[in-house]
Amino acid sequence: MKSTLHQSLWFDTLGESMECRAPLTADIEADVAIIGAGYTGLWTAYYLKQKSPSLKIVVVDASVAGEGASGRNGGWLMGSFVGDTHYLAGLSGTGFSQAKRLIQSPIDEVSRVLKQHQVDCDWVHSGNVRVAARYPEQLQALRAEIALLHRQGFTEQDYRWLEGCEFNQAINMRKGAAAIYTPHCATIHPLKLVRGLARIVESLGVTLYEHSPVTAFGSGLVKCETGSIRADIIVPALEGYQAEVSQLGRYTLPVQSLLIATEPLSESLWQQIGLADRATFSDAARQVTYGQRSKDNRLVFGARGGYRFGGETQTQFATGSDAFAWRARLMVDLFPALKDINITHRWGGTLAMARKFAPHAIFDKRNGIALVGGYGGEGVGASNLFARTLSDLILERETELSHMPWAHLSEIKQVLTPWEPEPFRWLTYQLINKIFSWEERLCLQSNPSSLQKRIAIQLAQRLDSLMH
Repeated sequence: MKSTLHQSLWFDTLGESMECRAPLTADIEADVAIIGAGYTGLWTAYYLKQKSPSLKIVVVDASVAGEGASGRNGGWLMGSFVGDTHYLAGLSGTGFSQAKRLIQSPIDEVSRVLKQHQVDCDWVHSGNVRVAARYPEQLQALRAEIALLHRQGFTEQDYRWLEGCEFNQAINMRKGAAAIYTPHCATIHPLKLVRGLARIVESLGVTLYEHSPVTAFGSGLVKCETGSIRADIIVPALEGYQAEVSQLGRYTLPVQSLLIATEPLSESLWQQIGLADRATFSDAARQVTYGQRSKDNRLVFGARGGYRFGGETQTQFATGSDAFAWRARLMVDLFPALKDINITHRWGGTLAMARKFAPHAIFDKRNGIALVGGYGGEGVGASNLFARTLSDLILERETELSHMPWAHLSEIKQVLTPWEPEPFRWLTYQLINKIFSWEERLCLQSNPSSLQKRIAIQLAQRLDSLMH
């Protein structure tokens, strides 16, 4: 697999060469074979070694560590994940408090590991602002969102309303009216993090083979193009790439997300934009936006959206495409001061959506498969939490994590529901995308038909609730 990381800002600012490790060229044995040297695979290897140092663990990757979503994302490390409120809704009292603490734990835990192993990945812990901007319906949606969060048991320390001077000091977004602030988010340089994790696990005795595409796995055997691994437990840590190797891909939906990065901005421009503390930001649209101020003072901005027929993955993108042009227009719409700024990088990658937006950690002991993922684009932090969970399940440890609602000691097919086959996947995505786009177009118009807008909003809300 030829690397396409050169399109991204993270590749250009890595500060080191992407030297490749040797491929697997023999038939070997291990206790645990991990497929994929991204965050999930490497964190799983790390915690297994921490808890059971004698384990022989082998990691194989089709390209190099970080080639997938772990080296391409927007750099948010969140103390939350898509679907977390779904899991928390079934808990109360001590169970709710315990689960909430664990969900928020990746920020402190990753910070601890980085300090212990002296990994520099441009770590900044400044929280997140989710902004109501662009049209009034965003303000209504944001008020409803924070009210729901507080009803569910989150406090002002978790999610706080910002408006007036406090809001203006945080961010200056066009038509920005208010925001929800949470401290449970940090920023990182994603490629530095994944490359650092690879070095850490190697120092612990984990063997990592690169440029070793897996052709098949099962029944205790991982087959690569030029070798194989016989192992008691196989961890297919492939996220959006799962379908390229096995039938497990039917349980996740591969979706593309694209990003752009500006040239370094002057201090006067940053004074107009805000983000002095480098908080991450998004606006309250259904078509998810996300951004951050990089260490070298660029604005990194992305938005979700994109499903290819058959769940085809994508790592290389045409930089002159309408998809990137739309993101640049949206960025300027939010921050008009950037209208004459150069876009220096355009890149993207593939993430995985779990059914019902419910990421999972499953140890199918009967079949020797340990499966984790379905992060929905929020896996930078969640991968740490779910890898810790998975390692406890594999080692059959009775811990807080092994009893969380996302943890399962069961056959995979008894836990997960597959997505519908094609063409229903593609048609459903197209329908959802068109309705969300229709709602947004009407909300942006100055005098839309009130009936049309009401229908569009109700349809979009209904689809949103069904998806979650």
